[in-house]
Amino acid sequence: MVEQLLAIARNTLLESIRQPIVLIVCAAATILVVMSNPFSAWTMQDDQRMFVDIGLSTVFLATAVLAAFIATSVITREIDNGTVLTVVSKPVPRPVFVVGKFLGVSGAMLLAFAFLALVFILVEVHGTLQTARDPLHIPVIVFGGSALVAAVGLGAWMNYFYAKSFESWTMGSAIPLLLLAYLGALSFDAEWNSVPLAHQFEPEIWKALFLMALATLVLNAVAIAASTRLGQVLTLLIVVGVFVLGLLSDWLLGRSLSAAAMQATHTVGEQIGLALLTGCRAVLPNFQVFWLSDALTQKKAIPVEYIGYAVPYALAMVTGLLALATALFQRREVG
Repeated sequence: MVEQLLAIARNTLLESIRQPIVLIVCAAATILVVMSNPFSAWTMQDDQRMFVDIGLSTVFLATAVLAAFIATSVITREIDNGTVLTVVSKPVPRPVFVVGKFLGVSGAMLLAFAFLALVFILVEVHGTLQTARDPLHIPVIVFGGSALVAAVGLGAWMNYFYAKSFESWTMGSAIPLLLLAYLGALSFDAEWNSVPLAHQFEPEIWKALFLMALATLVLNAVAIAASTRLGQVLTLLIVVGVFVLGLLSDWLLGRSLSAAAMQATHTVGEQIGLALLTGCRAVLPNFQVFWLSDALTQKKAIPVEYIGYAVPYALAMVTGLLALATALFQRREVG
């Protein structure tokens, strides 16, 4: 069973990363992250705070869109084509099929997220230009630009001469190249003076990105559960809807629960409503747990204890959503 699970996960990962939508969304998000740097220089206050907020929002929204597109393609398309019937009739248990698909999609999503996170952190090292006299961070431009050009060139080379997937080779090579570019950019300041790596390293941003990666896993589980029964459009709407409602759950549900808790007594109707609100709060993924842009922009440290709380919360959400996906897929007609 483990071999079947790993085989499904591996094939799903390779199939997902080859989809053109992954490269398209990543390229569009890269342009937006880069362009948000000069656009953030018009706040008349702390421009870097604005860039961090816009850049993280772009990365987060791109992963939400990718989760819906990739998950739908790997499940709904196989059901429509009838290829899933040959898999579950081998026999491969349906829970193994669902979990394997989730692991494969999550692997592809984490690769895309790593790519966007490295692009964002490189632009963050560059920093916004507060005044016209501020120098460009040439090492970031040289190293980051060279990494992207080399990745595209390698993908084109492998596709033209060896008929390999342009998308997978470009994405696969861009991540280590961008990581090397990031380490190179940390080693120099804007005027090519050698500096210690810790001088420009921002550990709090990496903590925030790690928590966003956990949110990516939860979004993947939402997409997998929805795609077992619905098509691409409805899956996309559900994923984006859950994403938005999850970001607003503290405001929509938490505020009402806090107000209700302050009342000394409740009528039967109020008790029922309170129970429903509590249930919705528990079931709906709270993406505010993983969204720490406010802590970064206010220059507050992210405690390790908080990460220790967020990790089991994400695992519990993923487990519950995969259980729901398995239950929905058990009775799905695939023939």
